[in-house]
Amino acid sequence: MESQYPRKKMATTAEPPIPTNYDRESELKAFDATKLGVKGLVDSGISQVPRIFIRTPGKSENPPNQAKTQFSFPVIDLHVVQKDPIRHKEVLEKVREAAETWGFFQVVSHGVSESVMEEMLVGVHGFFGQENEVRKQWYSRNLKRPFAYNSNFDLYAAPATNWRDTFYCIVAPMAPNPEDLPPPCRHILLEYSKEVMSLGNTLFELLAEGLGLNPNHLKEIGCTEGLVIFGHCYPECPQPELTMGTSQHADNDFLTVLLQDHIGGLQVLHQNQWVDVPPTPGALVVNIGDLLQASLSCYTIRKNL
Repeated sequence: MESQYPRKKMATTAEPPIPTNYDRESELKAFDATKLGVKGLVDSGISQVPRIFIRTPGKSENPPNQAKTQFSFPVIDLHVVQKDPIRHKEVLEKVREAAETWGFFQVVSHGVSESVMEEMLVGVHGFFGQENEVRKQWYSRNLKRPFAYNSNFDLYAAPATNWRDTFYCIVAPMAPNPEDLPPPCRHILLEYSKEVMSLGNTLFELLAEGLGLNPNHLKEIGCTEGLVIFGHCYPECPQPELTMGTSQHADNDFLTVLLQDHIGGLQVLHQNQWVDVPPTPGALVVNIGDLLQASLSCYTIRKNL
C-alpha cells in the first residue's frame, strides 16, 4: 500500500526550441546538488521553468481541459460493511465492478478518521515548509533509509523532470524509530499508517472475496505486509503550460491509498480517455496496483490449467 498527497497536475501545450549547446545531464546534476528540489527553485524566485522540466506531450496525454466529464468516478461507502450482511454484499459487488472496469475508486466511511487525514496533510505541508537548510538534511537518493526526500526518484532516467518534490517513508513491516523521522510529520506518519493498514486489510478482504476467493487469500500471500508512505509537494509553477506535476504512470505496488487535498488535478485513464478524480471531502482514492494485477493473473492461469 502507498499513501500520496497530490496537487494540481500540469500539462504541456508548447515547447521552446532546444539550444544546440544544451547539456541536460549537467543541468540535472546541478539541480540535484542543491538538495532543495522544485520548492527551492520557487523559493529562489524563478520566473521561467528550467529546461529539464519542459516536456512534449505524448499521444495519450490529453490536456486537463480535454478531460471527459460523462463518466462518474466510483464512490463506495464502506460504512458497517463488515457488520451488515446485506451491506456487505452490496459493497462487495461495487468494489468488484470498480476494480474490474476502472482499477480505481473512492471510499468514504472507511475508518481513517478525519482528524488523522487533516493532520497528515498538515504534516506534509510542515515538512516541505521547513527552512531550506533544515529540509536539505533529509535529502537523499538512498531509498533504504527509513525516511528520504528528493525531487523525482527517476531524475536521471526520465525524459522530462516532473514539477514535484517527494518524501518516502517505510513504515511496515518494521516501524521506523520515531527519532529517524522529521519532527513536523513524525507522530502523524505513524498514526496515519496504523489506520491506513487497517483500511488496507478491509480492502484486500473485499477484493479477494469479490474474485470468489477466501477473504484472507490476499493477506496469506503477503499483500498486506508492507506499507510505504509518499508525501508529494507541487509548488506553484510560473509556466504551468510547459510542465507536469505527475506524468502518466501505473503504480508498481499491490494497492495505493491516495489522500487528496482540495486542489484537485488528478486524472485517471478510463476507456482510453482521461477522467478527473474530483476531490471528495473525507474520501480516499484506491488504485489497483500492477503487483496485485499480476498476482491475480497468475492465480487465474493456475486455476485454469
